[in-house]
Amino acid sequence: MKPMLPTLFEEFPEKGKWKYEVKYDGFRGLLCIGSRAEISLMSRNGNDLLPQFPEIRDFITSIIDQQEWALPLLLDGEITLLENDFKSNFGSLQARGRMKNPINIKKAADKNPCTFLAFDILRLSGKGIADKAYSLRKKELKTLFKKASLPLEPSHGSSARIQMIPSTTDTHTAWTNVRTFDGEGLIAKAEKSVWEEGKRTTTWRKMKNWRNAKCFILSHDSKNGYYEVGVFHNKKVIHIGAFYFGISPEEKQALNSIIKDNAMKTENGKAFVQPGLCVELHYLEWYEDQLREPHFHQFLFHVKPEECTWAQFMLDEAALPIKAEITHPDKPLWKEPEIDKLQYIRYLRKVSSRLLFFLRDRPLTVIRLPHGMFGESFYQKNCPDYAPDFVKTAKKENIDYILCNDLETLIWLGNQLAIEFHIPFQKNGTAYVNEIVFDLDPPSREHFHLAVKAAKEMKKVFDQLNLISFVKTSGNKGLQIYIPINDGYTWEDTHLFTEFMANYLVNLHPDEFTIERLKKNRNNRLYVDYIQHAEGKTIISPYSPRANDDALVSAPLYWDEVTDQLRPEAFTMKTVLERLKKTGCPFAGFEEAKEHQNFEEVLSFLQTNKQG
Repeated sequence: MKPMLPTLFEEFPEKGKWKYEVKYDGFRGLLCIGSRAEISLMSRNGNDLLPQFPEIRDFITSIIDQQEWALPLLLDGEITLLENDFKSNFGSLQARGRMKNPINIKKAADKNPCTFLAFDILRLSGKGIADKAYSLRKKELKTLFKKASLPLEPSHGSSARIQMIPSTTDTHTAWTNVRTFDGEGLIAKAEKSVWEEGKRTTTWRKMKNWRNAKCFILSHDSKNGYYEVGVFHNKKVIHIGAFYFGISPEEKQALNSIIKDNAMKTENGKAFVQPGLCVELHYLEWYEDQLREPHFHQFLFHVKPEECTWAQFMLDEAALPIKAEITHPDKPLWKEPEIDKLQYIRYLRKVSSRLLFFLRDRPLTVIRLPHGMFGESFYQKNCPDYAPDFVKTAKKENIDYILCNDLETLIWLGNQLAIEFHIPFQKNGTAYVNEIVFDLDPPSREHFHLAVKAAKEMKKVFDQLNLISFVKTSGNKGLQIYIPINDGYTWEDTHLFTEFMANYLVNLHPDEFTIERLKKNRNNRLYVDYIQHAEGKTIISPYSPRANDDALVSAPLYWDEVTDQLRPEAFTMKTVLERLKKTGCPFAGFEEAKEHQNFEEVLSFLQTNKQG
């Protein structure tokens, strides 16, 4: 069964009644569920994809008996590897799809699972409904997901391996989310459209979230028709990719003629020219040092080749908010590794969906370094008078704290050279604690093994107490352990638990761990800082850079990475972004974990024994 396909458009439809869905960059699939034993997920080419994605099959079999499923049913959707609620990581999904070894597939599925996002239903209780209007099918899909207690919208942190893509008429909000979270685009669907097998139709229209690249022509290959393009970097030419689509026959004829007349050499049907003719391309993303899905947009006759630079390409590729002004992008911030302001801003942009998750609605304290690591630093709590209007604030104890709730504010702070982002353990407007955090602080990086040992000892206890815990590097010399909890717990409640755990560790290994606050009295022991977890105190946010010489990051870890081989120096801005692409976010399930914590029972035990 061949799926129905959308047609690419540049603009939203102006006439008729339409609904809009976020488009996810994944593998198209038709999911058929007949019974626990009759499950298939067919690709566009008719291949069953479930052997490649066993986590989807396992999830279905685990819940199929729990709810009314109206079987057999057939769902149309996309297999995704969610990077956030609006984006699928297609590069990592491709790598996953190429796996052949069942053991490696299982490991990947456990660590960074994929999700089937359903956007249509074609069969319900064995009855075909593909000929019904899209709006009616969407209503049936939502009813099915409600009855099955499945997510009604994509959720990166959910353990549900089947989720639904909703529709909306609010194009502004939908497009803003796609742009902010770096999604692929939107699909417009006519409300009365029927599902037509194997047809590419104009009743489904896709609009891509294109990036723009200003570059110059380098060559034309007459064998395949592709035009190679590049930019200048320090007077050297950098090849960034090749395009074929988007150029009209008339434009192609004119371009080929210019290249033929100005070719400096021709080899095997490939004509090479000096940088001279500039063009603007649209492309989806910069992936493995190549433009992905490049399309010709227009000639840039008014642009000189010298203006097509690597720095401008990197700035445009970051897809920064229109409101975000970047000044002095080439300003050096770190000496070794060499990191300039543009590279730092690009890190914030690439990690924004994860960093903003932790910054949102928390009164923020930042450490600013106006001259990078080459000058002095200072703490900033009060929002400066010159902050733009889009920066939101919260007043607390005569301090007007910044609330970094959106990408515009994050990039503005980055341009102000706020390097470290410190957050409290509770959100603005609530008296309750949002998470419990233990700071494991060894005397130096040479004693980092003590943090590893303490973390592993604590993990044993948490597992025995049925508490879900997360671990990250501090970005300097220690580790920090998080236990997310639901609203309703006070500082007194959490202090009882943190004090108990700290004393437990010290009693277990008194020669290696201590709760002594004075450094001179610690005698090279690791400090279990449970006092820091208190009202008004802050901690470095997950994914925040640190203002140290080697530009480290406070990096979330998987628990199986906490070994004697673990080193904080391994987690730089570059490697953290690579980790996110390859293995996902270790803190992805942070919010969902709150619903499964056993903290009430643990707290009740401690309160009873304290009273006794």
